Amino acid sequence: MVPVHAACALLSLAPLLVLGVPPIWTQPEQVHLSYPGVPGSMVVTWTTFNKTESKVEYGLLGGRLFEMSAKGDATLFVDWGEEKRKMFIHRVSLTGLKPAASYAYHCGSDVGWSDVFFFTALNDSTSFSPRFALYGDLGNENPQSLARLQKETQLGMYDVILHIGDFAYDMHEDNARIGDEFMRQIQSIAAYVPYMTCPGNHEATYNFSNYRNRFSMPGNTESLWYSWNLGSAHIISLSTEVYFYLEFGLELLFKQYEWLRKDLEEANKPENRAVRPWIITMGHRPMYCSDDDQDDCTTFDSKVRLGRNETQPPAPGLEDLFYRYGVDLELWAHEHTYERLWPVYSDKVCNGSKEQPYVNPKAPVHIITGSAGCRERTDRFNPNPKDWSAFRSTDYGYTRMQVVNASHLYLEQVSDDEYGKVIDSIWVVKDKHGFSAWF
Repeated sequence: MVPVHAACALLSLAPLLVLGVPPIWTQPEQVHLSYPGVPGSMVVTWTTFNKTESKVEYGLLGGRLFEMSAKGDATLFVDWGEEKRKMFIHRVSLTGLKPAASYAYHCGSDVGWSDVFFFTALNDSTSFSPRFALYGDLGNENPQSLARLQKETQLGMYDVILHIGDFAYDMHEDNARIGDEFMRQIQSIAAYVPYMTCPGNHEATYNFSNYRNRFSMPGNTESLWYSWNLGSAHIISLSTEVYFYLEFGLELLFKQYEWLRKDLEEANKPENRAVRPWIITMGHRPMYCSDDDQDDCTTFDSKVRLGRNETQPPAPGLEDLFYRYGVDLELWAHEHTYERLWPVYSDKVCNGSKEQPYVNPKAPVHIITGSAGCRERTDRFNPNPKDWSAFRSTDYGYTRMQVVNASHLYLEQVSDDEYGKVIDSIWVVKDKHGFSAWF
C-alpha cells in the first residue's frame, strides 16, 4: 500500500504533470484542399504555430504510401487582435496528378505530421459531371448540417464543396481562436475534397484578414474573386462585400467589376462557351430574397443588383452584367434560409414556359442557401413574397448540385431538420447558353 504522505506528494505534482506539457507548436492542423484551376493539380493548406518546413508526402491510394513528395512555403499571419497571435499558413501545390485517381497524403515536416487523408484528383474532361455540396453561413456554434456533410463527403458523394461566405462566426473572435477552431472543425470535410470559398460580411473585421490569409483560392486576389473550370461549367466566385465596406477602398469594387467583365467576356468566346456552356456565379449577399429582415436583397434597389449611385463615380451593380453575358445560375447565401427563385431579371419572372419554367429559362436562376447552421439561427420570411419566389424553407440544411452535361444541371435541397430528406429539387435544362438564350 502507498503511504499517505507519498500519495499526497504525487497528487501535489498532478497539476504540473498536466500543465507542464507544452502544446506541440510544430504539429500541422486545419488541413484543407483547394483546386488552383490547373488540371492535374491540388493545393494543400495547413497551419502550425511555429515555423517549420512545408512538405506533403503522397501516393496513389492502394500503392506505396508517400512515394512522392512536394515542398512549398509558409507565410506568417499575425492576427490583428489584442494578443497579435502568430501562426504560419503552409501551402504546397501538388502537380502532375492523374485525373480521377485517388491519393493518400499527409502534410507537415520532420518535426510533426498530420493524420493521413485522401482525395480524388479532379477529372479534367469537359464531359465530367461534377457533384457539389453548397452552403453559406456555417459557424462553430450550432453547426447543424456539419455532421451530415462530414459523413457524405467521406462517403465520396461530392467532388467539391462551395462555401458561399460567412465562416465560424467569427474567425477573428477570441484573437482568431474561433477561426482556428472552425478550420479544425471543417478539416473532416476540407481535407478530402477541394473547399472553395468566397468572403461574406462576417469576415470583414480587420479588412477580411483572417479570410484572406487562411484560404488558398486560384488567382492573385487573396481569394476575394477568382474563376475556374470544372466539367462543362465555368465557375466564378466574387465578393459582394465590396459594395458595403467602402472604407476598405472603393477601387476594389471597380477592380472586381472590371475583372468580372473581362472574365465573362473570355468565357463567352465561342470556342470557350462551346466546351464550358454553363456559367455559374457564387457570391455571399443575394440580389433578391423574401426574408423579413431588411437586408439589402429585400429592397428593390439592392446594391449588389443595381450598384451604388451615390459614389463618385457611380458604382455599377451586377445584374445587368450577368444578364448581358448569359450567366445561367447564381448561387447566394447570407439569408439563413433556403429560397429558390423563378428565372428572374429586373424584378420580373422570366420562366421558360408555364409548364416547364426551368427549361430554356429567359433569365438567370437564383438559389439562396444560407441555412447550414450558426449561432444566429434561421431567419423569418416575409409572409407576402414577390412573384419571383418559387420555394422557401426555414429548415437547416444545404444544397446539392450536379452539372450533368452541357444541357442539364440538377439542384436539390437537403433538410437537416428532416434527417436528410430532399425537400426541393429542380432540373435546369438549356438547349443553348449565352445572351441569345434569353430570347
